[in-house]
Amino acid sequence: MSDIEDLAFKTSGKKLSKRLRNPRGPCFLASGFFLFWLLLFLAVVVPLFHRVPSPKSIEDASKGVFIAQRAMENLYNLVKIGPKVVGSENNEIKTVQYLLKELALIEENALGDYFDIEVDLQEVSGSYIHWTMVNKYQGVQNIVIKLSPKNCTSETYLLVNSHFDSKPTSPSAGDAGQMVSIILEVLRVMSTTRQTFMHPIIFLLNGAEENPLQASHGFITQHKWAPFCKVFINLEGCGGGGRELLFQTGPNHPWLVDYYKKYAKHPFATTVGEEIYQTGSMPSDTDFTILTKYGNLIGLDMAQNINGYTYHTKYDTYDIIPSDSVQSMGENVLSLVRALSNATELQNTADYEQGPSVFFDVLGLFFINYTNKTGIILNLSVAIAAILLIFLSLGRMANKSDVSINFMVFWFVLILIVQILAVALGLGLPIWIANYFDSKGLSLTYFSSKELMFGLYVCPCLFGLLLPPYIFLGLSRASKTYFRQQLHMVLHAHAFILAVLVIGLTIYGLRSTYVITWTLLLYVVALAINLVTLLHDQGISWTGAVVISQLFGFLYNSYLLYTLVQTMIAMMGRFGRSTNPDLYMSVINALGTILAMGFLVPIVIIFRRPGLILLTLLTIFGLSCFTAAITPIGFPYRPRTNVERVPYLHVRRTFFSYNGNVSRDDSGYLFNFQDRRGPAALEGTNVNLTGLVGIASECEKHMMCGQPLYDHRWVKNRLNAMWLPREELIDPPYVPNVQLISKIILADKTTVRFKFTINTTDHTSLFIQPYEDVNITNWSFPLEYIGQQPTYHVYFSYGKDSSPLSFFIELSKSNGDFKVPLFQLGVCAHFIGNQGDELSQQFAKSFPDYAVLIEWPTSYQRFIF
Repeated sequence: MSDIEDLAFKTSGKKLSKRLRNPRGPCFLASGFFLFWLLLFLAVVVPLFHRVPSPKSIEDASKGVFIAQRAMENLYNLVKIGPKVVGSENNEIKTVQYLLKELALIEENALGDYFDIEVDLQEVSGSYIHWTMVNKYQGVQNIVIKLSPKNCTSETYLLVNSHFDSKPTSPSAGDAGQMVSIILEVLRVMSTTRQTFMHPIIFLLNGAEENPLQASHGFITQHKWAPFCKVFINLEGCGGGGRELLFQTGPNHPWLVDYYKKYAKHPFATTVGEEIYQTGSMPSDTDFTILTKYGNLIGLDMAQNINGYTYHTKYDTYDIIPSDSVQSMGENVLSLVRALSNATELQNTADYEQGPSVFFDVLGLFFINYTNKTGIILNLSVAIAAILLIFLSLGRMANKSDVSINFMVFWFVLILIVQILAVALGLGLPIWIANYFDSKGLSLTYFSSKELMFGLYVCPCLFGLLLPPYIFLGLSRASKTYFRQQLHMVLHAHAFILAVLVIGLTIYGLRSTYVITWTLLLYVVALAINLVTLLHDQGISWTGAVVISQLFGFLYNSYLLYTLVQTMIAMMGRFGRSTNPDLYMSVINALGTILAMGFLVPIVIIFRRPGLILLTLLTIFGLSCFTAAITPIGFPYRPRTNVERVPYLHVRRTFFSYNGNVSRDDSGYLFNFQDRRGPAALEGTNVNLTGLVGIASECEKHMMCGQPLYDHRWVKNRLNAMWLPREELIDPPYVPNVQLISKIILADKTTVRFKFTINTTDHTSLFIQPYEDVNITNWSFPLEYIGQQPTYHVYFSYGKDSSPLSFFIELSKSNGDFKVPLFQLGVCAHFIGNQGDELSQQFAKSFPDYAVLIEWPTSYQRFIF
């Protein structure tokens, strides 16, 4: 800014001319300024995010490297088997036989002079408490392979785990056929390469992860090799494509992240993902939980998570898995296995426990990690440095303007309030829009057209960030401060807000604070350069250093934003009806935009007519709202690629009274819609949902709403489940025979023991609810579960062992009167894989092609004993 302009801004009592108050650059440069950042994102961030290596084939690959072609052949054969639900022939026989056959070929081609290979087929039973239920399993299978160097004496093993079973209807290419195929190829390469490693490697192909997590529990608590396993790599999949995300580490062993940094060829990881996942808000869990809790192991949890729209559906097929993503993950896993199998840290992992880590990759180009203790020091140092430099800058401004420091601080406080309002608007406007759309039944408009989020959330955020400083700096007033100083103070105010956030979040213990810290650090560096070089006092020259430094901040923060959007957008289709998914996406987009553009947005005011930018942002927002709300583009679902999940059960309910008579016998379809729109998305289609009602009111009258809730997720979502009555009774394949073997009053005269046997299905839920004056004191299930729930939930499944479920329950009653009702027992038998009767099949065919059905017949019996 020229001296004449400075004088104009300092002149007291004179109205500033519009020319002098407004920014100096041509107005078209303001649009170019925003367009530059958009093009930078599209040209740099997006390609780097999706960058993966070319897949290797047998012909062009040298020995000792991961070959995607062979892994894809294994994947093709696994997918061809079809869905692999625990207890089914596909899972317990066909898949096991195929894997054993492949392992025999690998063993045959292994270098016998270098390695020993042992293959063990484990069949295991057990039980444990999982979330709010007892998770009981019987005869589930694990295929366990031990690869050891010849004459190895090490008694510390590396474990590599994934699973071959699937959810109902899913051929399981992404979850987790690709992971099993990667493990087979890693074993194939390791066993045919002349190399040495210190520790034996256990490859666990577990056959009951989706049940959930039963086979890994059976392995880590009962297998002969489990006590020697010290470190694990867990491979998961909830999508297909791109690089796999490292989203859980340790716990509390930073050296594992050091190994990942050194040996992962295609790093993709962030502490933000780990902390989001470990809040428990994500609709998934992995074997990482079991291995760390019941085995006291430490490890790395990695998952393919891009394009998760078909996850757990019939469309999770071979053709959705790109071979280049398999190559990328295979190279990472092979390199990590080689490194960790030679790690001296395995010999005594307890010596290396140092607390959690802060870690993140930068555009996939390099990896940064440090301990949380270092992170705390870095966070606080950067925040304090920012505050000190800000006040040093204010002192320089006061000196140049011939005003007191108190006067300049007063102006800074005033501008700080303006910037707090800007940040609040930047975050609040997208949240308001998300809530407004949801109130109109228009959630998930971006589900198939994620570009809409730019107009719906990013543009309002930018508008909110720009509006308050634009108004404040454009006000006609007399001031002893220069325009350039006021603009500079806007950025100082933003830095001050971030510094306070860094201090607060660090004290709170949030490791993801690193994102704010590094963004703030870049501004601190720019401010220090400006102060040292005197650019600080040269008109608006200081903006150059800010823009250059924030170039790096923009690249990383927009990369992180894109990562979270790509990872979580498909999850919004299975968050349940009780949660507004748009809130999650609006907050992610708003926070990402504030971090990426917070220091850059105010700089647009140096150009003429910044109001045109505000108008442009409003126009894009308006067009996006119209597109989302009015046009078919905003309809969430598409056939095959972006489906609506519709799980429901064909239910036959029979309620028995205390005297054994049937008090109720009816049928219907029980729906557990997976996303916010629920049945509304089916209105106007051929499916007849007349009579569909919520069951929440029934939950107050009957144990577990009087419904055969499938598992803990159905139990958790029961208040949002819906019931469609059916006049014609459903005839399930069979009704389990619940036999009361004995009822014995024990010697203390206040305790009675019931013993039952039930010939039930491979997936069954039991609900047990004692009456008010009755307490369960002992039973066949984990004793620590007693007293944890008002209604007890026992989830039972079996693999190869289909013998009846037998159990006992002991109940106490102070008056010893056992001739009255003591407890209710609900038996929910699920016939997964059965298509149901003809009427149910016709009903299923009436759904639109964008709805993917997950359904089967279910028998529910309620007894009073």
